[in-house]
Amino acid sequence: MIVAIEGIDGAGKHTLVTALQQRTNATVLSFPRYSESVPAQLAQQALYGGMGDLVDSIYGMATMFALDRHGAKSLIEPFCTGQSRANEVILLDRYVASNAAYSWARAQDAALVDWVGNLEFTTLGLPVPDFHILLGTQADVARERALLRAQDDSHRQLDAYEQDSMLQERTFAAYMALAEQHWQSPWEIVRSDEDPAQVADQLVAAYHL
Repeated sequence: MIVAIEGIDGAGKHTLVTALQQRTNATVLSFPRYSESVPAQLAQQALYGGMGDLVDSIYGMATMFALDRHGAKSLIEPFCTGQSRANEVILLDRYVASNAAYSWARAQDAALVDWVGNLEFTTLGLPVPDFHILLGTQADVARERALLRAQDDSHRQLDAYEQDSMLQERTFAAYMALAEQHWQSPWEIVRSDEDPAQVADQLVAAYHL
């Protein structure tokens, strides 16, 4: 079973993923894979002012992140229905919907959602998740968390996307729209004021993780 955990920067994805993993012994794969993927590393450099005008290209950045996921395709496919690990769970900390939401928010054009879906699921052949979990953390709350994280870790300073509060607000709205449409597969929205441990217990019970 493939479960995608989504939300804007600072939403609390890592906390929920950790709680779910503790209860299910699931495999966890986080994107972007900055430590091991060249496309992700190039995107990261762009987000911190390197790579010239790459960061200004919505299509260019989206393609870098898509190629990062494509590089991990063989790690995800065994969890698809009918495959060797279909009865096990893989938790994806960010996945294709992240690219769709951020690209839509950057372009302020919903047509980017279809473009991302076609690029990643059709052209690159990435598996569609069995369902998505969206952390419904508002942009102002998420930004405070991201700022605190940056203060605590000198190696985790805010990148260009995280610094843009308006982009984060538009991305949150895009995520909510994707969830309401059940884009690609079913979505579950988790309220930001819910305890992660209780949420994890509820999700494990509801989806038989």
